[in-house]
Amino acid sequence: MRFNHLAVLTVFGLSQTVIGDAVPFERLNKNDTVLLIVDLQVGLTNIVRDYAPTEFVSNMLAHASLGKLFGMPTILTTSAEQGPNGPLPKEITEMYPDAPYIRRQGEVDAWDNADFRAAVQATGKKQVIMAGITTDVCTTFLALSLRAEGYSVWANTEASGTTSERIASDANSRMAGAGVQLVSLFAIAMDLMRDWRNTRGAAELLPWLDRYYPVYGYVARAHGAATLNGTIQPGQAAILPGGGV
Repeated sequence: MRFNHLAVLTVFGLSQTVIGDAVPFERLNKNDTVLLIVDLQVGLTNIVRDYAPTEFVSNMLAHASLGKLFGMPTILTTSAEQGPNGPLPKEITEMYPDAPYIRRQGEVDAWDNADFRAAVQATGKKQVIMAGITTDVCTTFLALSLRAEGYSVWANTEASGTTSERIASDANSRMAGAGVQLVSLFAIAMDLMRDWRNTRGAAELLPWLDRYYPVYGYVARAHGAATLNGTIQPGQAAILPGGGV
């Protein structure tokens, strides 16, 4: 039994190595990336249970805004929006009045829709950033289809939602096993920016972060306030580099 147990562990370890080697490190390139907004529909937001409602809506809008922030082609798609799933939020459609908007009438996997495939292929991009509801269906099915077609895929885990944390975890494991990069909103933005000195750097990103990632926005606010109005308080000098000089 011990031998069998060790054999299983060995095989598991080798399989993990193969998976890791099969998906080498790759950085996002804003000039070779398309943003997909997949079924982030007002009706479907009501079944998201792995994020608080207010947090998730903010995450959706932040995901959608990445296309405008970095000048990337953006494609919108919905599933049977005239039914319970509902349309995309108007905040998203107003961001992209001229973007391809594929209203699928029945296909669950967006890649099964010929118009959607054509829209993605027409961009000529090989990297895809995407998010959708639900994580286990709309995000996972499309991400796996895109991987099968040779695309590099980054799934925004903060803007994909589903009915439980367990289901999200299982779906994320399935995608990761196929080489999908599972990433946060902040990680996506920083990888696209790369350098605070770039155009689409600090000047553009700090206001965006203040709106959609206020935990960092308030870092910037605190620094700005200290620079403009700050006075070293008693005791601060002892804890600052160089004694606060």
